[in-house]
Amino acid sequence: MRSGLLIVFLLFFTITNAQEIRVLDGETGEPVTNVAIYNKDHSTSVVSDIQGKADISAFSDTEVIIFKSLSYKEAFRRKREIQQNNNLVYLEPGENQLEQVTLSVARFKLRKDEIPQKIISISPSEIQISSPQTSADLLESTGQVYVQKSQLGGGSPMIRGFATNRLLLTVDGVRMNSAIFRSGNLQNVISVDPMMVESAEVILGAGSVVYGSDAIGGVMNFYTLKPDFSFTEGTSFSGNMYTRFSTANNENTVHADVNIGRKNWAFRTGITYSDFGDLKMGEHGPDDYLRTEYVERQNGIDVIVKNPDPLVQKPTGYNQINLLQKIKYMPVKDWDFNLGLVYSNTSDFPRYDRLFRKRDGVLRSAEWYYGPQTWFLGNLNINHRSKSQLYDKLQFTGAYQYFAESRNDRNFAKPVLFSTEENVDAYSANLDFEKGFTESKLFYGFEYVLNNISSEGSFRNIDTEEMGETASRYPNGSDWQSLAAYSSYHWAINEKLTLQTGVRYNHILINANFNDRFYDFPFEKADISTGALTGSLGFNWRQNDFINWRLGLSSAFRAPNIDDIGKIFDSEPGAVVVPNPDLKSEYAYNAELGTDFSFNENIRLALTGYYTYLDNAMVRRDFDLNGETEIDYQGEPSKVQAIQNAANAYVYGIETGLEVDFSVALRLNSQFSYTYGREDEGGNYVPLRHAAPMFGNTHLVWNKRRVKLDLFAEYNGEFAFEDLAPGEQDKAYLYALDANGNPYSPAWYTLNLTGQYKLNMNWLATVSVENITDQRYRTYSSGIASAGRNLIIALSYTF
Repeated sequence: MRSGLLIVFLLFFTITNAQEIRVLDGETGEPVTNVAIYNKDHSTSVVSDIQGKADISAFSDTEVIIFKSLSYKEAFRRKREIQQNNNLVYLEPGENQLEQVTLSVARFKLRKDEIPQKIISISPSEIQISSPQTSADLLESTGQVYVQKSQLGGGSPMIRGFATNRLLLTVDGVRMNSAIFRSGNLQNVISVDPMMVESAEVILGAGSVVYGSDAIGGVMNFYTLKPDFSFTEGTSFSGNMYTRFSTANNENTVHADVNIGRKNWAFRTGITYSDFGDLKMGEHGPDDYLRTEYVERQNGIDVIVKNPDPLVQKPTGYNQINLLQKIKYMPVKDWDFNLGLVYSNTSDFPRYDRLFRKRDGVLRSAEWYYGPQTWFLGNLNINHRSKSQLYDKLQFTGAYQYFAESRNDRNFAKPVLFSTEENVDAYSANLDFEKGFTESKLFYGFEYVLNNISSEGSFRNIDTEEMGETASRYPNGSDWQSLAAYSSYHWAINEKLTLQTGVRYNHILINANFNDRFYDFPFEKADISTGALTGSLGFNWRQNDFINWRLGLSSAFRAPNIDDIGKIFDSEPGAVVVPNPDLKSEYAYNAELGTDFSFNENIRLALTGYYTYLDNAMVRRDFDLNGETEIDYQGEPSKVQAIQNAANAYVYGIETGLEVDFSVALRLNSQFSYTYGREDEGGNYVPLRHAAPMFGNTHLVWNKRRVKLDLFAEYNGEFAFEDLAPGEQDKAYLYALDANGNPYSPAWYTLNLTGQYKLNMNWLATVSVENITDQRYRTYSSGIASAGRNLIIALSYTF
């Protein structure tokens, strides 16, 4: 099937007309738009389109053709030379190339070198060469975001000691965090298809002034493919086809997107389908990770089966489909309207870390899987440019999201399958303004968010088909609301010093009714009304041509959500978390100091140090219901726990980045992060669960015309037993065992090589060999071993 897909893919298109050329960035290989192409007397001229394409059939074979763009050095080529170079023209970036900008800090564009916060920008070329299976893998490839995985269909980012519902995820400016985002590891990021991502930005550190609740440790912003207008008369057609195969889990991915552009209208449609088999781990590493046995249902009986290949993690495979539709309309130059529809759906996927837990030496679960994870986003974005006294730019974003997820588990040799199913309808509206002054900009806005939650619990006897109702995970029919106003101010004090400050007020309303049908709760409802005020102050000082300083002070908050106040679930063997309606917001206070050194044009070093203090933290602690500290949960006695404002914590760390240009073609890029975090537990400060071990990567990239090679290493430090958080020390099944029989997270490294070759102006081939030395490893706190030696083959066609 894989070879058939490739053959169909290759035969479906033909090489374009030899008179059509493509103008590309000489460093990144990206198309260059609006390049003026003309001869010496200007008697013949054309302009490159959104794909960098232009028709030069009107030029003679011998005359010199001039290529001119404000952002690139002027180039001169003869038509014959261009044809000999497969109709490709590469332009070298010039001194006037625009400074890199970011959208994440103020919802409008700002120059990145004037922002006090550290921002990771992920470009289309970086997405393309990393060939990620999921957006979690895309974040991990930066070397600055740590990712935990409990199953193949997962990926829970960690940033500066925080994770899950203390990080905010947005797509096209819409917050994806729902009221049931939990403190345990999340897999929602896999709903964002990396093939549909045009660019991404990650704010490292607090972002509550602009984004509100949850933005304590960082904000991950994904911007999906945008439709493009036609730069010529009539209708333009462009698009991409992409296919990828990888050996570690027999992945097959096919993607296609098409853009139709007219003068005032543009449409973009995309589809991606991925099928992942069971993941195979590496040959060299701890035997504790091997999958020696698993459970099968044979003749109506659960049977433990010996795994013929212990390196294959059975079962882990799943499949996923993603759809995208964008429509853009610009009736006049000052208005534009954008409609975005995004849909993602997975098959069932196993919760692998729960499937190899044992009780009394026997596998505990016969089944443990998530039901289909469904996500839909409908997003209407309206932009207006004006010169009124109130604003220069106005942006309205109205969105509706639908989330569906479920959990299904059945103990070994037991006939009852327990299920919980959750659905969230999320509505949001943002109104953002920008007003420019002589040396400053004012940003302000308003936000409203409403989440409606439905939750049901059920059981089914797989032998008798008896079905019934059980306790739901969350209070059914509950809702969560957020109302907010914010303002931020960006001031260029002089040509070297800029200031950015801001303030936000948020008010949170929670309404939940608890059903006492299954449990005797000492309360009937949660009715919470709480406010939160946060602020930020930062400076960016370009001391001279060699040194740039960044200083930032900020506060952030996370309001309790429905998961915090109302969930019922088994947090660990023998323990059950119950509702607590008396929660309050937790606050974080952050300080960050960074400096960027440019020793010369070829060597750049970035250093950032940070400290964060978390107060009134919501954590899981022992609890009681009407004086009872133990209750029966799904047939077994379980210790009662609840989320409580019972701790504080602190995190500090350093982040470094080094870039060295040995030549125009050869570059070294390296990232390294160190995090140290501690949490108060009963008067003792113990390791913070989401503070990752030391980690980073180093890339040596050679890029010359049609060929790009990337030799890189990824590495991770060790966490000894005493470095693990107490909750992690109790999960020996996740870790390797040291000489004393205690769980620990070993250090690991991988060596990898990726090569790209532009066959011509349309075709791009990518071949990667990851984990060349076939290491067997798990990232910290993960319940699944990472891929062993992995061959990835990808082919893309752009038209």
